[in-house]
Amino acid sequence: MTALSAGVLTARAQDVSPEIVTDILTLVRHETSSYDLPGLAAGLDLLHALAVHRLGRPDHARRHSGGECGDTLTLTYTGTGAGHVALIGHYDTVWPTGTLAGWEHPERSDDGRAKLSGPGIFDMKTGLVQGIWALKLARASGVPVPTVTFLFNGDEEIGSLSSRPVIEEVAHKADATLVLEPSAHGAVKTARKGCGIFRVTATGVEAHAGLAPQDGASAITALSEFVVAAAAVAAPGKGTTINTGLIKGGSGTNVVAGQATASIDIRVSSEAEQLRVDDALDAIRASDRRVRIEIDHSWNRPPMTLTASSARLLALAREVTREQGRGDLPDAAVGGASDANFVAALGLPVLCGMGAVGDNAHARGEFIHPDTVPAQTSLVAGLLGRLAEPLRACA
Repeated sequence: MTALSAGVLTARAQDVSPEIVTDILTLVRHETSSYDLPGLAAGLDLLHALAVHRLGRPDHARRHSGGECGDTLTLTYTGTGAGHVALIGHYDTVWPTGTLAGWEHPERSDDGRAKLSGPGIFDMKTGLVQGIWALKLARASGVPVPTVTFLFNGDEEIGSLSSRPVIEEVAHKADATLVLEPSAHGAVKTARKGCGIFRVTATGVEAHAGLAPQDGASAITALSEFVVAAAAVAAPGKGTTINTGLIKGGSGTNVVAGQATASIDIRVSSEAEQLRVDDALDAIRASDRRVRIEIDHSWNRPPMTLTASSARLLALAREVTREQGRGDLPDAAVGGASDANFVAALGLPVLCGMGAVGDNAHARGEFIHPDTVPAQTSLVAGLLGRLAEPLRACA
């Protein structure tokens, strides 16, 4: 794409920015909690209709059943170039259905800058809309564009349990993958931690807490010991964090607890740390040996690192931002995981954080800066123009 067409593309994105924002708010006003299957189904219908409205009917569409999770939708639009790009994003959010009714909508940041707030607006409904509009703008720019496959999944926030095989299949067929997750304050994300959600179960011996406490072996006490010991396994200096986020157990205050469970979030930056954490947690023992500790080692996403192929993709993105007058595009390593982790683990080129600019993901008050919508949309559109040929031919 020439510098002239880059300028035209950026100007056009600015012109249609109000329409893009309208589409974003349309999606946000329909709640799509990861655990609300009817809401997810209706939300995906809405997203599908939006894509058709802005881009026309796709050349290929398939809705993959998510079972107990939200469905995954793939839409393929044949391009005029030889390249093939996957644009991936999730439409589920962490917010329970009904959250919108009590949501405050401040219009200004503390620094006076305009913002829009709503459940899921930052993570990541803005990115979904910007991706759709990016292809629309790239097509209208007059340059060749690649074939684009959109993948919209409804279970990312709970681990992409049903959508992972579809994500990997789509990524394998593409020359490059762009994940439309929120940016890191405008930076693309080139490294992410691996993530594990471990379930720990302690099974003890029940007894009357007043009449015969000595006959009991408390699962709650043993699990508490485990949680404290597990926290000590963390190594923040190496990028390893361990957080026990859920815990429950026991049957009554006057009963020595026979069972207790905990769910632990673990983040690591390397496979070596993953192995170390596995071994260290397995070595933890309860002081009362009558209590049995069982650990479900569930590593959900592998660590994401900047590979050589992804570095070439990053270089292309930086060429686009320079042509569009934005200077060098920054990149960042972050603690959160996303579907980009799966693609990176396959050794395939991927950039994440191509979506919204804002803050407060997973926090009440998450927001976007609407004045960044044109630039973020034109970045993806411009990169699509660069990927009209396969990435290896662009290197």
